[in-house]
Amino acid sequence: MNKDIKASIGYVVAVQGPVVDVKFPDSEDMPAILENLNTQTVDRKRVVLEVVEHLPGNIVRCIAINSTFNLQRHAVVTRTGEPIQIPPGDALYGRIVNCWGSHIDQKEEIVATEKIPIRKPKTSSRLIYTQQRAGDKFEILETGIKIIDLLFPLVKGSKNGILGGAALGKSILTLEIIHNIVRKHQGACVFTGAGERIREGNELYFELSRRDILSKTVLIFGQMNEPPGARFEVAMSGVTLAESLQQKNQDVLLFVDNIFRFLQAGAEISSLLGRLPSETGYQPTLISEASEFHERIRSSKETGGSITSIEAVYIPADDLTDPAVVTIFSFLDSIMVLSRQRVQLGLYPAIDPLLSSSANLDPDIVGGRHFEVAQEVLHTLQRYEELRRIVMVIGIDELSAGDRILYERARKLQNFLTQPFFVAEAYTGKMGEYVTLEQTLLGCEKIMAGHLDRRPEGELYMIGAI
Repeated sequence: MNKDIKASIGYVVAVQGPVVDVKFPDSEDMPAILENLNTQTVDRKRVVLEVVEHLPGNIVRCIAINSTFNLQRHAVVTRTGEPIQIPPGDALYGRIVNCWGSHIDQKEEIVATEKIPIRKPKTSSRLIYTQQRAGDKFEILETGIKIIDLLFPLVKGSKNGILGGAALGKSILTLEIIHNIVRKHQGACVFTGAGERIREGNELYFELSRRDILSKTVLIFGQMNEPPGARFEVAMSGVTLAESLQQKNQDVLLFVDNIFRFLQAGAEISSLLGRLPSETGYQPTLISEASEFHERIRSSKETGGSITSIEAVYIPADDLTDPAVVTIFSFLDSIMVLSRQRVQLGLYPAIDPLLSSSANLDPDIVGGRHFEVAQEVLHTLQRYEELRRIVMVIGIDELSAGDRILYERARKLQNFLTQPFFVAEAYTGKMGEYVTLEQTLLGCEKIMAGHLDRRPEGELYMIGAI
């Protein structure tokens, strides 16, 4: 740290919740935007501040990253000369940290020889590439979840979203993907908990520990009881950890639960700073904040590693037209929408195949057979939706013989695409099932070819392979 910076000391002049104003004696001592400042409460707890605005009179306005409870006026504030920094990912395997890299898992202190800033300048576009441009072979990550592997394949280096309202199973589906991929896939995993419940983080930690997959996983949390600064910066810290692992030529899985809370925290910060919201009620910087996060999820020519993201997206009031949700759409390769209607029917995972989409479902990526089976499944389910409305009015007996066969096969397909989860065994009482892509394709082909027409549809509910 520079001596001049160390000698530069400011004083707290105002505290309004998580917004803290700090005055410096000289205009030459003013810290830069996004610089990290440190102060203490009266009970000697550290408060981390991030500079967001310069005000007249040598005052900087800061957002507190942790609680400002017991922080008083005239408290001494010291500069660091750096943005918020965090230890690299390989120093944090098996640990739980907060957004500035301090441990919160009641274990020994983390000793790191180096730290990296969580905010980066814009990366040169020549270092970023997609697999299509590079002409590489696409590598598909098998999840063992039938409906995802069939209709929304995860491609290494892609961005994937799990969208749904409250209590539709976003978190449990994310946990199942972590469980299945990390055990089979030899890469590293970074789990970022942005604005979700402490209970969920606790359950995740013990589940990963019990399944013996904690040793290649980093957990970083900014939970819903923390100030908006922590919920916002934790997403940046999470992608920084993923980048640090990627630079060591590793393939990284980045899980974010929940990316909507990251944008919501940005809206709270914008309101606290007194900025006028946009016409939709969100912060005027909504798109730039979403892009700052998503553009760092990429493959790199220099390192050879990739970052594959799986992001849970909360949909407020089940409204898919919410501006924050629509903003996230534009960055995702696969969009898996969870349906409340399917939850009510007991169809888990509750992904609605007709509302969802995937850019990865392409014959050049998944192969001809997989593409044709997936398209036939989607066509059958689309036709079933049309027939279901007719059946609700006139009854199934009024359908033609061909339509009735298609209707019954579609119901069998719908049941076959349900699956018991490993991470939900305690709730369902059923053993989890891992189903390979080949088993999924074979099962769908058998159903659509009519080989299972004589079997009751209930036999295909919540099973693994046929």
